[in-house]
Amino acid sequence: MYRSIVYYKKAFYFAKSYVHDDLVAEDIASESLIALWEKTKENPIDYVAPLLLTILKNKSLDYLKHEEVQLAAVEMIADWKRQELSLRISALEACIPNDIFSEEITKIIHQTLAQLPEQTRKVFIMSRFYDKSNKEIAEKLGISVKGVEYHISKALKFLRVALKDYLPFLYFLLGH
Repeated sequence: MYRSIVYYKKAFYFAKSYVHDDLVAEDIASESLIALWEKTKENPIDYVAPLLLTILKNKSLDYLKHEEVQLAAVEMIADWKRQELSLRISALEACIPNDIFSEEITKIIHQTLAQLPEQTRKVFIMSRFYDKSNKEIAEKLGISVKGVEYHISKALKFLRVALKDYLPFLYFLLGH
């Protein structure tokens, strides 16, 4: 009994010196002593300490390598988040409100609307530029509210493609 307590303490402190976590060191020490016991049960050996140290070393290495992989994954995710955040910051810093309402965007919107079928263009203009409700548009044009929704959706798809470089602002300009 005394011997196993001594081995446990030595095993614990050895593991803790590498893993720096009491609970993990306890697990490694316990698992190592169980593995040692199973090995000596099969084949009795004269020198237990070298075998125990080998088992402790391997279990500690396994734990540390696993921690290394986890840390690399966390760092990779953090790097990705930093890059994505930097991109959002850059995009927002580059946002110049006067440019959003510039002639260029207005021209793109008008060109895109001109390419739409007449009914789709009418519905979209009434909805977004004259602030009419879907019900009002449906009554005025003699179509269903679902038809109005379809035409608005169709127009927005075309505008999304045409204004892909200005997409965040498209929601601000044309969104309801």
